[in-house]
Amino acid sequence: MTFSIVAYDENTGELGVAVQSKFICVGAIVPWAKVEVGAIATQAMANVSYGPRGLELLATGLGANDVIKKLISEDEEKEHRQVAIIDTKGGVATHTGKECFEWAGHIVGDSYSVQGNILISEDTVEAMAKAYETTKGDISDKLLASLSAGGTEGMGDRRGKQSASLLVVREGGSYGGYTDRLVDIRVDEHVEPIKELQRIFEIYDMIFLTREEPENLLQIDGEIETKIRSVLIDLGYLTTSSGEEWGQPEQDALEAWFSINNFENKWNSEAKIWKSVYDFMMKEKGTPAISLNKMSEL
Repeated sequence: MTFSIVAYDENTGELGVAVQSKFICVGAIVPWAKVEVGAIATQAMANVSYGPRGLELLATGLGANDVIKKLISEDEEKEHRQVAIIDTKGGVATHTGKECFEWAGHIVGDSYSVQGNILISEDTVEAMAKAYETTKGDISDKLLASLSAGGTEGMGDRRGKQSASLLVVREGGSYGGYTDRLVDIRVDEHVEPIKELQRIFEIYDMIFLTREEPENLLQIDGEIETKIRSVLIDLGYLTTSSGEEWGQPEQDALEAWFSINNFENKWNSEAKIWKSVYDFMMKEKGTPAISLNKMSEL
């Protein structure tokens, strides 16, 4: 009912799982990952315990092959399961049970594995593997490209589409650095779950991820300054445009816009703005100014 990819980037230490299924809320079932331990996709007639139990076993020092052998040896329904495990030592292991519905199978590559069941054909996993290997960018980009390739016309789940998920972990990768979840986005019910996942990721990337090239940090002057002033006035963050150089009132107004629109991670205090945020501001404008008071101030 599902196709997925698990992968490890030894250069960044990032581990990830991307998955699509004709099943609701697949992100709550299939993908599991833990920094410096490994990543797991458990699917078909999924044994969800393979996720946490597999990560526990990997954390003890067992490799992917030993872990998968142990999991399926203890499972009377193992021939109905499909599971892929990757560790951080270069080990990749998969199991596709003989009772999985056709087409079911997998491809193991260098630090990744693609797998699926109830697929139109094996072309799905072949396309996924090729996309992962040929796509440039971070592991998130490569996982999404692989998932998209598996969901193209004439491929994917024989029953259709319903939900999708992308999970990537990196040490201290979350918002504020408090957890390791660099990316954790899900589409639980949608007619085009992969396209919707990609749309959400573009917004997530812009707000939370700090991976833009340095040349995309724009100086606020000239036409850029004029356009930003116009938006800030239209939305009520500035009351008037004096026509003078960018100063503290304008900087304060822009910072307020950043805060209201949840772009704190992209704030720059040196009269500069990331191109992704500027483009969003020009296209979407954002939320109008509102008055925010702390409870302690009431």
